[in-house]
Amino acid sequence: MRIFKLMFAFCFSSDTDPRELLPSLQEGERLRRILPKCQIRAFSGCCHALFLEEDFDLVTVIKGAGFYRRAKHTDYASDFLLPSPREIKDIVDSARWLDVATSPVMLSTLEDGKIVRSLSGIPSEGPVLFVGCHNMLGFEVAPMIRRFILERNIIIRGVAHPMLFTKLREGKMPDLATYDVTRVLGAVPVSASNLYKLLSMKSHVLLYPGGVREALHRKGEEYKLFWPEQSEFVRMAGRFGATIIPFGAVGEDDFTQLVLDYDDQMKIPFVKDYVKEITEESMKLRTEIEGEIANQDLHLPILLPKVPGRYYYLFGKPIKTEVTHSGKRQELRNREKAHQVYIQVKREVEKCLCYCKMKRESDPYRNIIPRFMYQATHGLESQVPTFDLH
Repeated sequence: MRIFKLMFAFCFSSDTDPRELLPSLQEGERLRRILPKCQIRAFSGCCHALFLEEDFDLVTVIKGAGFYRRAKHTDYASDFLLPSPREIKDIVDSARWLDVATSPVMLSTLEDGKIVRSLSGIPSEGPVLFVGCHNMLGFEVAPMIRRFILERNIIIRGVAHPMLFTKLREGKMPDLATYDVTRVLGAVPVSASNLYKLLSMKSHVLLYPGGVREALHRKGEEYKLFWPEQSEFVRMAGRFGATIIPFGAVGEDDFTQLVLDYDDQMKIPFVKDYVKEITEESMKLRTEIEGEIANQDLHLPILLPKVPGRYYYLFGKPIKTEVTHSGKRQELRNREKAHQVYIQVKREVEKCLCYCKMKRESDPYRNIIPRFMYQATHGLESQVPTFDLH
């Protein structure tokens, strides 16, 4: 029924030609108010006969809206369809400017502990659980996912905030269409059941234990972890023998400067009311937890752009939870043993962050200007050098 409603909103037109779509955005808004669970997708620079446009794919739109399903109820984990070659090309091409701006340095760690400039240290087969620290607004995610597609042909499925999938009510939150690409790439709302499903499907899964509190951190909190006291994922990973890969991403402080953070905005009455309003439009997480990690209020930090620096990623040595000797997986079912692994993962993430912060100081191409000069002589698609790994 949900697919029918989406199709109805797409295909209805006051004209007689059934290939033509809605005559105006106002008509679309009117239909959205009438039809429950209806969404609008607007396409600029196209004619009304959208189905005749070469670059238009209705299946992609349906998947992006989260309306494709295999059963009566939507299940973002199992409803996922691998992106088509055309979808992959469109996604990769649309984010090409990120490579130009961030010139990401992708480092991974081999089984023997050697750090290499490639993603060869990442297992090809899942289940794999990437665990890291969010940068401001989660900006590090897009270049990372793009690189995994290009270099390893791996689709990373993110465990994301529910606001990317649904709104409790209409208001000032961004339209759900903003996150269509995220859903096409297989992201799921964060929950224990969805993490269970992804690991059982042997997926490559991306998890940020710090969640919104890290993605919307305050001044001076760059690269600081805000993780719960108790482990939330280790025993689940152990259940499926997943490989845990701690990683760190550094670069947000080379791209933006935080001017007004959450604490600053709470001192301004009308801004405080605005933050409260948008927070109430989305499901709030971790309400049962106390401390800083429970502060999940949604807000838009005020940032000033800088002359672009560079992004650095280090994927640490894989931590295997598969049975390597008698009793290993059984040990991880024990809460105390699982918590020890949780602390180990957290420390490894912090080590990855420290490594990237330290080594970037010796990168002669950290600034965008020398990178452009290098690419001008070696080609735009050339890999720009970085610091010495040894």
